[in-house]
Amino acid sequence: MKWESMSDFFAMGGYGLYVWGSYLVAMLCIIGEIVLIRIRKRTLYKYLGLRRKSILRGEK
Repeated sequence: MKWESMSDFFAMGGYGLYVWGSYLVAMLCIIGEIVLIRIRKRTLYKYLGLRRKSILRGEK
């Protein structure tokens, strides 16, 4: 597919809203998952009473 201008590229033949909207939703889901994993990790460390630095060094 050949586009004449940047606006044609972003319009994607009339389907631009769906294409770019899908990319946006996918990116938000990925970012949200990363944030949730970090929160769960922090909560687990607090629950177990562990310190992150001591685990990385192999200390108990």
